[in-house]
Amino acid sequence: MAADRTLSPLFGPACAAALVAGALVCVLLPVLPPLWASVAATVVAALGWVLRWRGRAVAALLFGLAWTCCHGYWAMQAQLPAGSAARDVLVRGQVIDLPKETPAHTRFEFRVDASDAMPTLRGKRLQVLWHAPRGGPTDAGVDQRRRLHAGADWQLSLRVRPPRSRINPGGFDGERHALLRGLAGNAGVRDSNSTRQLRPAHGLPAWRERTSAAIARQIAHPSARFIQALALGDTRGLSDVDWAQLRALGLTHLIAISGFHVGLVAGFAALLCSALWRSRPGLARFWPRPQAAACAAAVAAAGYAVVAGSELPTVRTALMIAVLALARVARRPVTVAQGLALAALAMLLPAPLSVLSAGFWLSFGGVLWLLWCLPQGRPKGFAAMLRGALAGQGVASVALLPLAVALFGGSARLGPLVNLPIIPLWSLLVVPLALLGTALEALRTGAGQWPWRTAAWVFEASWQLLQPLAEHPQAMWWLAQGPAWALPAALLGVFWWLLPRGAGAGLAGSLLCLPLLWPARSGPQQGELELVVHDVGQGAAVLLRTAQHALWYDVGPPAGSGSGAEERMLLPTLRALGLEPPAQLMISHDHLDHSGNLVALRQQLPGLDVLAPQGSAIATAGSCQQGLRWQWDGVDFQVLHPPAAFLAVGGKGADNEASCVLRVAGAHGVVLLPGDIGRQGEQALLAGAADMLRADVVLVPHHGSGGSSTPDWVKAVAPRLALVSAGHRNHFGHPKRDVVRRWQAAGAEVLSTAESGAIRVWLGAQGLQLREQRIHAARWWDAAGRARSAAILSPIEQAAAGPEG
Repeated sequence: MAADRTLSPLFGPACAAALVAGALVCVLLPVLPPLWASVAATVVAALGWVLRWRGRAVAALLFGLAWTCCHGYWAMQAQLPAGSAARDVLVRGQVIDLPKETPAHTRFEFRVDASDAMPTLRGKRLQVLWHAPRGGPTDAGVDQRRRLHAGADWQLSLRVRPPRSRINPGGFDGERHALLRGLAGNAGVRDSNSTRQLRPAHGLPAWRERTSAAIARQIAHPSARFIQALALGDTRGLSDVDWAQLRALGLTHLIAISGFHVGLVAGFAALLCSALWRSRPGLARFWPRPQAAACAAAVAAAGYAVVAGSELPTVRTALMIAVLALARVARRPVTVAQGLALAALAMLLPAPLSVLSAGFWLSFGGVLWLLWCLPQGRPKGFAAMLRGALAGQGVASVALLPLAVALFGGSARLGPLVNLPIIPLWSLLVVPLALLGTALEALRTGAGQWPWRTAAWVFEASWQLLQPLAEHPQAMWWLAQGPAWALPAALLGVFWWLLPRGAGAGLAGSLLCLPLLWPARSGPQQGELELVVHDVGQGAAVLLRTAQHALWYDVGPPAGSGSGAEERMLLPTLRALGLEPPAQLMISHDHLDHSGNLVALRQQLPGLDVLAPQGSAIATAGSCQQGLRWQWDGVDFQVLHPPAAFLAVGGKGADNEASCVLRVAGAHGVVLLPGDIGRQGEQALLAGAADMLRADVVLVPHHGSGGSSTPDWVKAVAPRLALVSAGHRNHFGHPKRDVVRRWQAAGAEVLSTAESGAIRVWLGAQGLQLREQRIHAARWWDAAGRARSAAILSPIEQAAAGPEG
């Protein structure tokens, strides 16, 4: 019994909570402590955790912090060095996930098994992008991307580079994603003629892809994409519109494979095992029926979690079922809370960086709130079950709201109401039918047709009713980012809300939630100006904001993969800042690196008023030319170029020279946005509007190319701040080193989005103020910061080399 009392706290809820808290502290640090200190702290904390004393939970917290720091170092060391240049290598390996194919490219994860030119890649995972051939299909008229399947071995000619992401307020953090997924780097297929398949698709990934294809073939209806997601976790068929509608309805947790799905599989396996034992009583002599059923449930749950892609909610549920099964086998009672604690320990001890995942917090957080708030025991009668379902939905909606706002920037307004009928309909009818079809298909080809079709029919009937609600413009409740302490305060407020009656929860809980749910919004005053240069890679997108108005100047290049840039960079930035989308947009010139997201933005913002140079191919755009002028809130907007009679002179840069040059003058400074003009455009402005060129802030023309920023132009502008919008290590070499030095010699501080992330500038009563997103939201996995730390160059040499080195 003494051993029992010692071991129970060792792996109990208190120690599990402390371990999670320690891991969370680590991922919130801007910089990791030294590796030697982390290893030493891990050893000391492990001893303190194992020893029986009152400070065991404190030791578990320190262990979680130090152990996660060690894993952070090891994960970054497994990646390609942050400052290394891209390399062309020939590799052999396996496609380890379901390839996502579009007309323009195919995206997939690839495990490298061998590389003669770069042996350090062996065993590492790469995120690969394979673009469609520009000159048409290769390999005897066949686009080889079409032959790419999960589980196949390939030889690929790749250009590999370290993980690098565009960093914007509220935007997607690709470097964090790479750390969580264990990706060593990104790669692109360079030479399709050097690629060849070494071995056909095989194993579990190949079975998933074949079964997914069977669903699409046998249902033969657009709703098949949802059945693929529910049955196998294959979300490749879901479009950005689908995800937006699911998000607006608060139903994304049902489409992604959840813990409930794993529980259904485990329960069905336990029932089958029990039925078998009852039909064959002699089996109980070798193994008691309850223990056999528990083990069958655990094996089925683990198998389904692997088949569904091993996402965190499924792994959490599988671990809990395994813990309960072991307890049943050992004849040891384990409560649900103890099972949850053991599942958290089993997940975090081998992979503490799992706390970077939103699924971790939503999965464990939801179960914890329900355990704390809802009465234990099985409800008796339909009325009790209904009350329990309503109470559970209410608790989940209220308790998870702060996490949803902090993780996703908003919540579905109608989510709680929509979930009430849809959760039982989809979870108790659609999902079991989808899983039954998958099981039958595994036993016999074609046997899954009728369950899949029935599931698709039920789903489609409900989806048609829900879509009008999803398309309502106010379906989503977006909130600006609050201060760092707002989330803990809101969680405390929710805890207070959910206390028993008489605890004074109403007013106190509301006040604690206000900083997160109603954050303070600071904006420019009359005559002041705010400038946000989005980090869009090799392109440009600038947001200009006055007291009551906003304008986009360019919208960046089209996204290379996944969601469009408007949904990963532009709109999330607006939501994070608490802004409504601008009603007006100016396209400097009709090149994809400046106008690539216009089509997608117009779909989401139909009333967008667009200005573009005369002769542009942009439909229904107003004319942007010299003389156009207006005022907003005491800020003067004036187009300096091109004049109506301007004729670009031949060659490749003709459209660049006709870029709209916008001068924005407030009471506290001037911003100059020259688009992609080069020497010709600069000389035209020097000849006709030299007195209007001086500015406090300038967007460096043409991303800092060698054909722009001539000495006379730089001298005439003479800014305090010169901003470069360019991609990291872009193949044009922008910004050129001599261009950077030229601006610096004129007294300007030069910053690049490639190194700073999004750049936010204020011209107000407090003077010129600046915020670089990578520094403001510092993360220890930041690729730019790690590259700077590893640089051998002295600070003076780095400054001379410029932001791109």
